[in-house]
Formats: sequence, C-alpha cells, structure tokens
Amino acid sequence: MSSMKLGVNIDHVAVLREARRVNDPDILNALYVACANGADQITIHLREDRRHIQDVDAYNIMKHSTLPVNLECSINRDILNIVADLKPHRATLVPEKREEVTTEGGLDVVGHEDEIAYAIELLHDYIIPVSLFIDPTIEAVEKSKKLGAEMVELHTGAFANIYAMLNSSLSSSNHSLKELELPRNELSIRVEKSLAEITAAAKHAKKIGLEVAAGHGLNYHNVHEMMKIAEITELNIGQSIVARSVFSGLADAVKEMKRLTAR
Repeated sequence: MSSMKLGVNIDHVAVLREARRVNDPDILNALYVACANGADQITIHLREDRRHIQDVDAYNIMKHSTLPVNLECSINRDILNIVADLKPHRATLVPEKREEVTTEGGLDVVGHEDEIAYAIELLHDYIIPVSLFIDPTIEAVEKSKKLGAEMVELHTGAFANIYAMLNSSLSSSNHSLKELELPRNELSIRVEKSLAEITAAAKHAKKIGLEVAAGHGLNYHNVHEMMKIAEITELNIGQSIVARSVFSGLADAVKEMKRLTAR
C-alpha cells in the first residue's frame, strides 16, 4: 500500500488572528509546530478576499518552511501572479465565492475550462506543478487530465457532511444540515454511496496517471474511511486539527492526526 502524506492546513490559525487583527496567534509559530510534529507538507489558501492568510504570510511561510508548501488559490489572474512569484511546491486551484464560509465544492472544470487552462499554463511556465480541487466524479477527473494537471484533490465535503449527520451531534446543533435531516438508514446509504464515488474517482485518476489527494471536512472521526482508499496518497486537513489544538495544543493535535493517517 502506498504511503499517505499529511498536509496540515494552517489557515484557521490566521482566522483566529484576524478575529482581533493582532499578530496572535502567530502564523509562523503554527508553521514551526506543524513542521516539527509530523506534518509532511504545509497547506495554505491565499483567498481573494484575504479573510485569513495575507500576502505577507504567504511570503514568510515560503521563506521559513522546512516542508513543501501546497498553496491553494483561485484562478483570478492577480492571485495567479502572486503564486507565480512565490513559487510554491504545488499550486492547488480551487473555486471561490465571497459569500461562502469555506470552499463548498470542486472546480467547475467544464464551465471554466479556458480560465483553468490559462492558469495551468501560467503556473507551468514558472515550473509549478498543479493540482485541481474537484468533485469526485469520473468526468471531472478526465477533464483535469485533459487540462494538464499533474494531480487532483477530491472534495470530500459531501461525504463529511453526511458522516457528521449520522455519527456526531451535528444534527442536534444550530448547524444541523436541513437537507440531511433524514432517517439513519438513509444517511448510512448515502455515506456508502459517497465513499463509492470517491473511491471510483480515485481509482480512475490513478489509472490515467494523476496523483490523488483528498480534503475538506476530514477529521479525527471520519479520516479512517479515506485510509481504506489505496489510490489516495495525500490528505489536506486544517479546521479539525486547529479545533483539536484548542484543547490539546497544536503539537499533540498534529501528532494524533499523523498517527491516524499512518500506513
């Protein structure tokens, strides 16, 4: 079985900092702790609205990280120019909507084919490998290969939402997902269907020569399901690690996630 890399997304440390607009917690401290406690790469998302990671953060992280940096970004040309200047280990192209709380779906690789092709060509000109953050469908995988990406990251948000409604207290909280307030047997069926879709997409991606990552909504309770899919060789996880760190400290939170994702 192939080894699994853990990308630790430290965006949510910057979310805490921006809540008060002071340099506490310091994003570089988060970088150093993640690097020292089992992360295989650092993942950050430089959003167009700069709601968490700022330009100076991205430059400082690139300068000081001892691990590869996976920089998530939109296909906005101003952002792409910054990424080209930063030259991260990899750029992961993701969709963005100003009104969303977090990224809630994969790239529309069909509807935005020309813009994505331009972005990939630009990044390749700067010798930056590209991953596309896509919904787990065969069509999206095929289109990603055609567009020239080296890798895909399968969006696991739909799976994570169903899993949480079935196996956590989400359904009894203010954040319950109304569209998923269903009988438990129906949720169980939907979990299995979602996992089958992720598995099929991962297998097809590997078959046609793409590396395969997965991410979004993965946490300490559901990540074991991703570990069953041999074709997935990288997980990018952020919010749940930072949330756990409130109680256990960031070092222990990263170590525990690394333990759960060891093969």
